[in-house]
Amino acid sequence: MADSLQIALIKYNKKTWCKSALLGFFIGLAVIVPGISGSTVAIIFKLYDQFLYAVGNLFKQFKKCFTFLLPIGLGLLVGVLIGFITVKKLLEILPFAIVCLFAGLMCGAFPAVKDELNGAERTPKRYVLFLIGLCVPVLLGCFSAITAGHTQSGDMDKFASVEWWHFILALLIGAVVGITQIVPGLSASAFLMAVGWFSALMSSVSMTYWQANPAIFVVYAGLGVGFLLGLFFFSKLMTYLFARARHTTYSLIVGLSLGSILSMFCNGDIVEVYANWAQNGAQLLDIVLGIALFAVGVVGAYLLVKYQRKQDAKNTQQTQ
Repeated sequence: MADSLQIALIKYNKKTWCKSALLGFFIGLAVIVPGISGSTVAIIFKLYDQFLYAVGNLFKQFKKCFTFLLPIGLGLLVGVLIGFITVKKLLEILPFAIVCLFAGLMCGAFPAVKDELNGAERTPKRYVLFLIGLCVPVLLGCFSAITAGHTQSGDMDKFASVEWWHFILALLIGAVVGITQIVPGLSASAFLMAVGWFSALMSSVSMTYWQANPAIFVVYAGLGVGFLLGLFFFSKLMTYLFARARHTTYSLIVGLSLGSILSMFCNGDIVEVYANWAQNGAQLLDIVLGIALFAVGVVGAYLLVKYQRKQDAKNTQQTQ
């Protein structure tokens, strides 16, 4: 479908290699933190189109695409590991404050996504797509919040007995998770919460669990294969859509990106914080720290956006 489309991939130097690794790091974190979108970072760094093209054409131009994706893949692994080891623990200790930090980062990065619509004609279709994009992550977050109380008690036993159909279901869920890594504004963790798999998967990652229930690797295999399939085919689709109707497609993406920020304060994990506040009273330190970290996130991400804008303007002048 997008085979005839050609997008030049950057030739790496030390600086651009590190940028791609940072992109992969945020993609990895997105699996752990509800609302985080690694694709938004790709847009800030002007690597989004190249990322989609490299994934969608990996088998046709393996050497070139693999070389481009290598630092992203390494960063992704580091992001997942850091997410499991540190971010997950921090979310358990100071959940509201850490969510505020990541929400601030997404807010500060939002202008980079909106920049893609500069000069675009405002049509009814694009407004509708924007509203749809705005609602999808919010509704997904609300659904995960509603179902959190019903699924939490059975999460530990969800994979106690792994059947053949678990692999098929994992394949489908993995494919959707792969799509969330392609489309800015969609959150893998929020989706996993909505289907009741997030806590179950998080609690399964331990040597003790693996020794007691090695069949869990069947579920991991299904998720991995589905993830790669979703990533590959949706990358080709997005490359095609950008070539045919870029501004129209971005109208949806801008809505998704904005909606994902809102969904960070309405999902299965954060609703437990609110419930705890209702029972025991809000923790003033957590709230004050959250506001401070939100501001830090906004400023830090926006400074990065401004820096990238200057670099883009400089590169444009050099090519003229």
